[in-house]
Amino acid sequence: MQRFEYERNPHSKFQWPIIYSTMSKIQSFTDLQAWQEGHKLVLMVYKTTKTFLKEELFCLISQMRRCVVSITSNIAEGFGRFSYKEKVHFYAIARGSLVELQNQLYVARDVGYLKGEIFDEVFEQSVKVHKIINGLLKGAKEFMSA
Repeated sequence: MQRFEYERNPHSKFQWPIIYSTMSKIQSFTDLQAWQEGHKLVLMVYKTTKTFLKEELFCLISQMRRCVVSITSNIAEGFGRFSYKEKVHFYAIARGSLVELQNQLYVARDVGYLKGEIFDEVFEQSVKVHKIINGLLKGAKEFMSA
């Protein structure tokens, strides 16, 4: 079970969610670090896209939000699958959605919707999630070949 709180990062002037896990054994997709950090990314993207121009509501805002939700949704679906082949499939889709989001973050920055520090923090979180998903994929692939 997780507890979600907002806490100011001492290295940032922005408040992003901090997720504390009280479970030591993985029993649910919400216990996965990939999902927890991905969920943090979801909340960051939703918060930052609120500041975009309203004309982007059905364009970049919608695309970024659907994309970031796809990351955690595919992590959850992969967790729920029984075969490692299926797990790898869904974790790979999550990684693809993450890379798509990273591209959209660059677009948002380059057109002036995301400024310096905010872009850096959201992008840094996306890199963190990317590394964790890569670890999930590696572990599932190794289990498949064992």
